[in-house]
Amino acid sequence: MAFNLRWLAAQVNTFKISGDNIVPILRSKIIALAACAPLALAAAPVLAQDVMGSGIVPGTAENSASRGIGFAEEAPRGAAIAIITASAELPADAPFSAAERQAAEQRIAARGFTGKSGETLELMATGNAPKIVLFGAATDEGEQSDWRAMGGTIAQAMSAENSGVAVIGASDAAAMADIAFGAALGQYRFDRYKSDRTAAPAEEITLVGSQSRAAQVLWQGRHAALAEGVVMARDLVNEPANVIYPESFIERARAAFRGVPNVTIEVLEQADMRRLGMGAIAGVGQGSPRGSRLMLITYKGADGAPIALAGKGITFDTGGISIKPNSGMWEMKGDMSGAAAVTGALLSLAKSRAPVHAVAAVALAENMPGGNAQRPGDVIRTLSGKTIEIRSTDAEGRLVLSDAIEYTVQEKSPYALVDIATLTGSAVRALGPEYAALFARADSHAEAAIAAADASGEALWRLPLHPAYAKAIKSEIADIKNSDASPAPGASAGAHFIEYFVPEDLPWVHIDMAAVDRCSGTTALCPGGARGFGVMLLDELARNWRP
Repeated sequence: MAFNLRWLAAQVNTFKISGDNIVPILRSKIIALAACAPLALAAAPVLAQDVMGSGIVPGTAENSASRGIGFAEEAPRGAAIAIITASAELPADAPFSAAERQAAEQRIAARGFTGKSGETLELMATGNAPKIVLFGAATDEGEQSDWRAMGGTIAQAMSAENSGVAVIGASDAAAMADIAFGAALGQYRFDRYKSDRTAAPAEEITLVGSQSRAAQVLWQGRHAALAEGVVMARDLVNEPANVIYPESFIERARAAFRGVPNVTIEVLEQADMRRLGMGAIAGVGQGSPRGSRLMLITYKGADGAPIALAGKGITFDTGGISIKPNSGMWEMKGDMSGAAAVTGALLSLAKSRAPVHAVAAVALAENMPGGNAQRPGDVIRTLSGKTIEIRSTDAEGRLVLSDAIEYTVQEKSPYALVDIATLTGSAVRALGPEYAALFARADSHAEAAIAAADASGEALWRLPLHPAYAKAIKSEIADIKNSDASPAPGASAGAHFIEYFVPEDLPWVHIDMAAVDRCSGTTALCPGGARGFGVMLLDELARNWRP
């Protein structure tokens, strides 16, 4: 029997659609053929596809340790001291002797320190403290101090101190807990792949004051879990796409939720999606050897219907056949920021034992070009039987969300649905790096989201839905099309596309976070890289939005 290369190529094309099963099936074909032509197949290279990528991980280290957070009524001996003050006067509980206080007051007067927000002044060290720094907290009349930002500022300013850090001057327990939260986020770093890194000091940051016990209860009851959720989201987004892909994203989530009460995790794989007819999410991932996944994380901390949080999880977006230009494409490893946000929010809710019932729908796929990738002009079918004409394979986030939303509504019967995604460049151009775009059919639903945004500090700005924009997404050959929706603005067209898969009577909010997934420079709460946007917002919304 002659070895037929054309036949073997046909087998590759035939079985490629089997996704994760291609290698075992193809191996059986090769073995059968090898029995007839052993010499011709002795060095068959196809078996190398057992390994995804190079098979060499970029590193196994963890990020360097951050400072822990503690609470006490008195400053630990030997700790550097950060003193928060809204005036030129030192707090009464500042740990100074009479002589030290007098010297400090003279220096304050000489340097003209007034305690205005943003001012800092280093004082002379004492025998008990290797470094003492004043941090101004006075704001314009009527404004409330941003204690979270103060915590981040202190953590960054004192990061090099080879000692613990004591923070003095917070007004009450709530302020102390907020400062602790800000310190946890402000000292974040992602340095696990730096081979020349040096470990930063990791001694504890201690919040000091008479309300320390009450502050610790607040910290442990909610703030610590919320910080953990944000850090998890940042880590997922900062990881390169050769480390985080659909399957490994799920592995990270399983590890984070392991042992957390009242949590269940369900996963649909590519074969499940084909069986159910979920052609939108399966289609986005068909050009990649890594199949799509849909993960549902359910936390049941209360009875009744859940709130559903759906997140776009494109672990890398080349644009598919409609390939993106190279400039800035590296940032497309973060096109799963919505998925990271809903996962981090569920982690926060579950670990803080919030009295809510919530489900995160995490829609995961890798959008790659390839011989089996979907094409512009293809028509695909979703779980419900609705059809979509593909005009651009680079409008893929709305596709994975369409099936994820339909499946979640069908299986979980939520009382409300919030989806979040790095969806459109249009939202970036409209709002810049200060706001995520908000869409809602009902004013009351938009108001609930904006209230959560105000409380969490993650800003939203409402953009319009309009019947003319809804009409613009209609297709000539299918129900709707995923792109080319002129004259609808891009962000509104994307919102209307997603709305098409949300039942009309279901309260719904769409958040396009494309402009805010990364920090714009260094801020008090975000030293750089991924922001972890959405975790605080969704945590707040899930706790307070009721049907």
